[in-house]
Amino acid sequence: MRNKKAFFISVLILTLVPIRETVVSAEVLTLPQGLKLVTEDSRVYKITRQQESISEADTFIAKAKMLPEINTSLNQTFLAHQPYVVFNSLIAPSSNKDFYTYSLGVQQTLYDFKGNASKYEASKAILETKRLDTRRVRNLVAIDFTLTYFDLLESEKKIFVAEKEVQSLEAHLGDAKSLYAEGVITKNDLLQAEVRLSDARQRLVSARNLRAINVSRLDSALARPLNTDTQVIDIPELPSGETVPELEKAWEAAMNNRLEIKIVDETLRSLDLEAVSTRAEYYPKFVVEGGYNYTEDRYQEPEGNWQLTASVSINIFKGGSTKAALMKIENEKLQLLQQKEKLQDDIRLEVKQYILGVTDARERCAVTHDAVGQAVENLRINRSRYKEGAGTATDVVDAVTLLAVAETNYYTSLYDLRRAEAAVMYAEGEDLLEVYR
Repeated sequence: MRNKKAFFISVLILTLVPIRETVVSAEVLTLPQGLKLVTEDSRVYKITRQQESISEADTFIAKAKMLPEINTSLNQTFLAHQPYVVFNSLIAPSSNKDFYTYSLGVQQTLYDFKGNASKYEASKAILETKRLDTRRVRNLVAIDFTLTYFDLLESEKKIFVAEKEVQSLEAHLGDAKSLYAEGVITKNDLLQAEVRLSDARQRLVSARNLRAINVSRLDSALARPLNTDTQVIDIPELPSGETVPELEKAWEAAMNNRLEIKIVDETLRSLDLEAVSTRAEYYPKFVVEGGYNYTEDRYQEPEGNWQLTASVSINIFKGGSTKAALMKIENEKLQLLQQKEKLQDDIRLEVKQYILGVTDARERCAVTHDAVGQAVENLRINRSRYKEGAGTATDVVDAVTLLAVAETNYYTSLYDLRRAEAAVMYAEGEDLLEVYR
């Protein structure tokens, strides 16, 4: 009975005690290191690479149709009755009862009006689209990682701001307690300081939780355990940080560099080649075939023989499937051309949106940077006046809050600028691994 009681008590204790997640330590990660890791280890990138390998195998299949086809066979025949021939009442065996044969044949298409050659070229064009798509996905993974990286940096700065706010309010509460003990202020001022401090501590908890979420997002992108405490380092300002790209030049760069447009162009080229290959079905196909056949038969001379056959074949009627296939290819091309125009419009809109984001964030950075200095001076003045008895507790806590708001706004605008700059370079088709190298 005692053992059962002890067991239930231990189960109850384990139920009530929270289980803490084990944190795995990690090395400090810079943005270039992270980009290199994420583009190598990303699951999405690996899946795309497999698609590229599959398409490469398709090119080998298409190329095989242009090469000679070599066949060989070996057969053993067992007859129930030996064959005979009857000639003028004479009966004579015509072949052995049991015999074996073997053959070796080679077949080569001499000319098919570029049917197989166009299929091979089309498969290479499709392979090129897969390679371009691999690069596109790599850059897409890179921009997602970069934005998450800046989110994490911003959340760390907000923790710094929240910690400063808590420290300032703790210092103010200490001053308020001293003044209250001396009878200079009322208890209401003391309670106000305690309430503001409690509120600031809650914001600090929220800021730390936000950082934990962003760390997990970063670890997920890197295919690491989600409890890895990854540390990040801020980046220096980019060389183009002082200038905003000109819209027309940015559009031109995007039209020349964006891999999505190149993928559409390569797909259109593959459709043109498929049309050539399909149209070749209307024309003759010239084939040559040669080989050697051997039959072990003492009643046959010669037992082995060489052969060479040249043939021309043409498909007279195929139910209209060739014409339908050409119509399908033509409609696919028209669809792709419409998609390309829409894609170009979407990219132009994307570029303009991000450039406006850079302009907006840069202006906000300038304004909020000045506001931080003003808020620092405002807090210093109100603290001095409060200690001298000329100011109120409300003035001090408002000044502390104002400084926290100003610093938060500054860091928000700063990392909005970082994110917008990265987005502009991505929209222009630049390789982010090279940009942040």
